[in-house]
Amino acid sequence: MYLLEELSQKYKRISIVGMAKNAGKTTALNYLIEEAMDEGIVLGITSTGRDGEGTDVVTGTDKPRVFLDTDTIVSVPTQLYELADAGLEIVKMTDYGSSLGQIMLCRVVSSGYVQVAGPVINAQHIEMCEEMLRLGAQLVLIDGAIDRKSIAAPGTSDAIILSTGAVLSRKMSKVVEETVHTVTLYRLPCLEDGQERDLLTGENGEKILLIKEGKVVTLDRSTGLGAGKYLDAQIDDTVSHVFVPGAFTHSVVADINPKKLKHLTFVLKDPTKIFFGPTMWNQFRKRGLVVKVLENIKVAAITVNPTSPSGYAFDHEELVNAMQEAIPDIPVIDVRM
Repeated sequence: MYLLEELSQKYKRISIVGMAKNAGKTTALNYLIEEAMDEGIVLGITSTGRDGEGTDVVTGTDKPRVFLDTDTIVSVPTQLYELADAGLEIVKMTDYGSSLGQIMLCRVVSSGYVQVAGPVINAQHIEMCEEMLRLGAQLVLIDGAIDRKSIAAPGTSDAIILSTGAVLSRKMSKVVEETVHTVTLYRLPCLEDGQERDLLTGENGEKILLIKEGKVVTLDRSTGLGAGKYLDAQIDDTVSHVFVPGAFTHSVVADINPKKLKHLTFVLKDPTKIFFGPTMWNQFRKRGLVVKVLENIKVAAITVNPTSPSGYAFDHEELVNAMQEAIPDIPVIDVRM
């Protein structure tokens, strides 16, 4: 069974998330499109950035183009419509705008290359994906822009495909370490059903919240950044949970007494809020840091690119094997092979 056929039986919306520029995200997208063509799966294709152009508009380097088969539903802004080699039938003019014009939903009527772009707001992407499914797509693939970590957020798609590779480091061990760290964060445990979850989800989530003796205390802070000493003063033995909206970095917990960390659980909306490197994360975990999320992220597959644009490369089989050994329960694929 092909990867895409298996994924299409489990999910309706999949985001392709790159760990860095040139990690092979668009190559992964093309790999899945080719599988869909072979298996007769009708796709919906969209992007949080711009994809399918032959040259990267930022770096000037060559990029893989996106070839779409007939019946594919694709989001195309008005300024890119005439640039398509494929024959496109406009089936809906959406209300979503972009820097490249109004977003249109098109059906491919003759195969060819297409430049793809979609809305910049996550909520609009969710609505548009649902519309693609109503128009006949069996699976929607969302190509995530590298500077939009939020595209991995649970509400945007049912699962993600994580693209990683040699561009992260000249050391293969470092590439594996960084990828394992990201997967570890994405798979953090969810806060269990019960009183604490009910209390936190019943609030608006815009302020730091404490659960103190079974009740919610709202603090006058909307972010944890720079709030370590303030939090340390607010936390005592009766506080069991701290909900932090927005970014969660080491500075949030650096000034909290390590003894207090041992009886606390930090709660985040989802793992995309976490900005810890693997070394710092492991150090704080050893000190007793416990983090749970309201929703975690399903990683359906990992794609690896053994080649870096800087001119070095890993042995593709060695990279796949090292990654698969480190993350044995998620399929690892070198899409270039």
